[in-house]
Amino acid sequence: MSPEATPDPRVGVAERLYAALGAGNCEALNVLLHNDFVGHAAEGMPLGMGGEHVGAEAMQNNLWWRIGEHFRVHARPTQFETLGDGRLMVVGSYVGKARRTGNVLDAAFIHLLDFAADGRICALRQLTDTAAWHAALNGPGPLQTIDYSVADGVATLCLNRPEARNAINMMLAQETLEVARRIAADDTVRSVLICGNGPSLTVGGDIAFFLNGDSEALGDLIQSMTVPFHQGFDILSRLNVPIVTAAHGAVAGGGLGYVYAADLVLAAEGTRFVTAFAGLGVSGDGGGTWHLPRLIGARRAAQAYLRNTPITDTEALEWGLINEIVPADELRDRARALATELAHGPTKAFGTMRRLLRESWTNDLSTQLAEETRVIKLTAGSADFAAAVTAFAEKRIPEFTGR
Repeated sequence: MSPEATPDPRVGVAERLYAALGAGNCEALNVLLHNDFVGHAAEGMPLGMGGEHVGAEAMQNNLWWRIGEHFRVHARPTQFETLGDGRLMVVGSYVGKARRTGNVLDAAFIHLLDFAADGRICALRQLTDTAAWHAALNGPGPLQTIDYSVADGVATLCLNRPEARNAINMMLAQETLEVARRIAADDTVRSVLICGNGPSLTVGGDIAFFLNGDSEALGDLIQSMTVPFHQGFDILSRLNVPIVTAAHGAVAGGGLGYVYAADLVLAAEGTRFVTAFAGLGVSGDGGGTWHLPRLIGARRAAQAYLRNTPITDTEALEWGLINEIVPADELRDRARALATELAHGPTKAFGTMRRLLRESWTNDLSTQLAEETRVIKLTAGSADFAAAVTAFAEKRIPEFTGR
């Protein structure tokens, strides 16, 4: 909202709502909520908190106060936006801990608020990363859609819905975030391999999953999936270790995000990349509108989006979307060998390189040169640099430890 714009009074009401929730102020909540208030908590919330809650009292007893019983948590809004349908969208995070386990909770949320004619809130729809709530309450459960392992410094994130060609449903979106968090928290990880079991890396969104939803709430459903999905990619983008993706079969829709997440991409012969969004009448996710123009150029990206034009393996190589085409039966082994090679490299330097390359898109040359000057001192102070200098003087190949 620009400084000249008239402040939206609904934002003030929403801010008072979060203040009342933080203070546990029932009286204030009763003033803010309309008599016909209906709340919709995210399906899959623990402790039976998900679903519809009719009336302010039901919302308080079955969701808000139940959260307070089991968590020390605050809803921290960071963005308020008025939507075209008149609702107010609030973006933020739930931050705190589970009371019983002490596990940290950091779950993104989107709240969609409807207002009555008198200015009070008549409906609230909650979209949140429900897996994070369960993990804080009970610890992380077994993964159902991703095979995850760490060996020899390589963290492998392998999409594992082969019967659905690794189509992305709510569980896969949430587990992408969960695995990204595990990788970020594991100091033994020195590189990441992303791959997929079955005939394709991923064909994008699971249409069958969308068909099971209420047609009037499809937008909310897709948005609720996109929140953890994008948060996972944001974490992957900020890792201090390199990422390799092995692409094969069809790579489509938001599933292209697993390609964009990588520093190096190997593709099996015959792999096809397609945005697919125009064919479904949606605008897209997975970070493609940011990554694709930077990787292959604005005109080619526009064609890929607006005309749904597939990108062949040879085009992907020529245009810079991938690094190498390999025989299909060699893809996984070649990709793992590359990830292992990187895992045995100078990890601190790799992490700094990733950040410098990422920030170069927004820095001018003077800023980038200054940042390179600053951080090369840090990497030159590493044990790996000292070992490499000694190895060079002794005319042997250095052995990096990542320290």
